[in-house]
Amino acid sequence: MVRDDPAAGEEAPAPPAARERERQDLRTEFEFELPRGYVDDEGQVHRQGSMRLATARDELRPQIDLRVKENPAYLSVVLLSQVITRLGAITDVHAGVVERMYATDVAFLQDFYRRINSEGHTHAAVTCPLCHGSFEVDLSGGRLGES
Repeated sequence: MVRDDPAAGEEAPAPPAARERERQDLRTEFEFELPRGYVDDEGQVHRQGSMRLATARDELRPQIDLRVKENPAYLSVVLLSQVITRLGAITDVHAGVVERMYATDVAFLQDFYRRINSEGHTHAAVTCPLCHGSFEVDLSGGRLGES
């Protein structure tokens, strides 16, 4: 079969301005507020922070960490320390900081990590049994930014 137009049916590449707009629209960092807050060595409480999206490297790196090999439960400590970019005035969030957080805050951060890294994959189309209207629900338990 010979085609008259070899480009027919193929999508044209987006113009540079559209590609730049897409890049700007992609959120890679998300703000959060800890339920209790991290208390630093001076007694200051840090509750507001930000977490970036995880990369494949972030998820693979803990697998070779000796602390994780000795204690698999330590994986979340290492992983969270890699993706939390700020915690109050603290910009160097390392495993030692996460280790000293309250369990409530670590559980919150684990859930927050899961939510931001699976955004778009936790939605399901449903139909109301009463009105038969169709809509989408977020199975992760809420929308980002809502308390």
